[in-house]
Amino acid sequence: MVGIQVQENENIDRALKRFKKKYERSGILKEYKKRTFYLKPSIEKRMERMKARRRAIKEAMRDR
Repeated sequence: MVGIQVQENENIDRALKRFKKKYERSGILKEYKKRTFYLKPSIEKRMERMKARRRAIKEAMRDR
């Protein structure tokens, strides 16, 4: 559970910004999206290989 302590006299916008940052870093949304639908293990492995390939291409382009 993600939560923050709102300081006395703290602007609500600043508190909301801190909450959003903490929420993103915790990975809750990423985990939710991952669990909303089922991927077959073979498709999951294929997607991981595709991600690795893209990452390698990006690194190769950066090294040029």
